[in-house]
Amino acid sequence: METIIVLAMHGAPARDFPPAELAELMSLHGRLSSPRAAAGEERAALEARHAALDARVRAWPRTAGNDPLWAASLELGEHLAAAAGCPVVVGFNEFCAPSLDEALDQAVARGAGLVKVVTPMMTRGGEHAELDIPAALEAARQRHPGISFVYTWPFPVSEVARFLAEQMARMERPPA
Repeated sequence: METIIVLAMHGAPARDFPPAELAELMSLHGRLSSPRAAAGEERAALEARHAALDARVRAWPRTAGNDPLWAASLELGEHLAAAAGCPVVVGFNEFCAPSLDEALDQAVARGAGLVKVVTPMMTRGGEHAELDIPAALEAARQRHPGISFVYTWPFPVSEVARFLAEQMARMERPPA
């Protein structure tokens, strides 16, 4: 059974994405999330426009110059693949393609029997790590009932603290 890692990253809009469209997307997200959100046909129209803008921002061409987070995410994926000894698919919670759902499906299409999902989000309390990623995993389990999906988060706080302390100690040493 092949293991494939899905690296769940946050995502950010490209710096050159049209600001007015980004503002509209964010406004629609807020309106649709509100307890007083529109209903019926009005809601359907808002959801359709939101979906169109979301698809546009995710499909926007990316470079290291217009989206350094995207570039860093791919770089992290390459290093993780080398360190873990298995393929990595990078997926994004928002603003970038592929979406987390698409990344999970890609892992299955590449022959994974086991999909391990990890995020670099280190601490509890974030909506993506605590809600969005588990929801995407549950949906993937429904789409792919014969595949094992494992979420490797949350990390032990003591391990996160040790990692951070090691990084600080390494930075305190004079350069070689």
